[in-house]
Amino acid sequence: MRTEGTLTRLDRVFARLDREPQRPAHIDVPRMSRHRFVLFSATLAFYLSIVWAVVTTSWLVRLDWQIMFFRPYQQWPEIHAFLDYYVVLGQRGPTAVMVAAWLGWRSWRQHTLRPLLTLATSLLLLNVTVGAAKIGMGRLGPHYATVIGSNEMGLGGDIFPSGHTANAVVTWGILAYLASTPTARRWLSALSAVIALGVGLTTVYLGTHWLSDVLLGWAAGLLILLALPWFEPLIARAEVALFDLRDRWRARRGRRAPVPAAVAPVGAPAVFTPHPSARPSASEESPAARETVGAGRTSRTAVHLAPGRHTARPERTPVTPAVGRRQPHSDRLARGTASAARPLTGG
Repeated sequence: MRTEGTLTRLDRVFARLDREPQRPAHIDVPRMSRHRFVLFSATLAFYLSIVWAVVTTSWLVRLDWQIMFFRPYQQWPEIHAFLDYYVVLGQRGPTAVMVAAWLGWRSWRQHTLRPLLTLATSLLLLNVTVGAAKIGMGRLGPHYATVIGSNEMGLGGDIFPSGHTANAVVTWGILAYLASTPTARRWLSALSAVIALGVGLTTVYLGTHWLSDVLLGWAAGLLILLALPWFEPLIARAEVALFDLRDRWRARRGRRAPVPAAVAPVGAPAVFTPHPSARPSASEESPAARETVGAGRTSRTAVHLAPGRHTARPERTPVTPAVGRRQPHSDRLARGTASAARPLTGG
């Protein structure tokens, strides 16, 4: 009998997703509407204006220096310990793990890979765009500034735009982007905006970023969220490709699965059938092998065999005892013979 193999954890996950192959009807996929395109264009213009203001060392750079000399962490030292932990909400590693766990549960419940694929797409866009801007502009932070009043551009730094701020906007904003109802989308949008605003101002308080870094980080994260509808067709094709790859992998595993041999029931005698090519021909058989079974039961010399495996009872050769269990008495006569007259005693 062929039995099914043990399902792995990945098989159970895909089996759960297979229960509803189509996306639920109540979940709508955002599209690049006219309103969203206008917001994207306005945010892009704001992004470019911040970059231009810093490159030309305008009033924004002077405001950066004024806040740096103000040293907020010295003005309000009582909240320093709390903000040291709060800024973790903008770090890429911890926030990505928390949000991925939530979206993984969403994927399990909604039977689709879209939440996790959307998160992966947004983080990829974040690393590419923000990382390229950091390396390209090379601005130094407040703690490493060299010339008072300068924009500190092109000196090998990597803080413009603020990565903590952009990551907070994207990571927490993706929850609002993937919300299934308008009410949930509004509440999650407000929550993600508060978190991103707090993380950006916290970096200014700690003195790790200029104010212009934070402004550009907000714009960079918002651009990614607004541009996600353009990548929805790619996400859908990636989901279909992953399921097709899963199906081919399952089919290949099914073809390669070995068929277990039939097992004889316990206690049945083992039957050995030699291959036809291994059987000797009639001319090659020895005369002793042609004797009958009865003639073969002759007296044999006792041979002490080496201890081997214990054979089952049906495999043992019956042995006829050479002598009876009871020894015959010498004074007994065989049956059928006349007994001699016994002398009478007495008088």
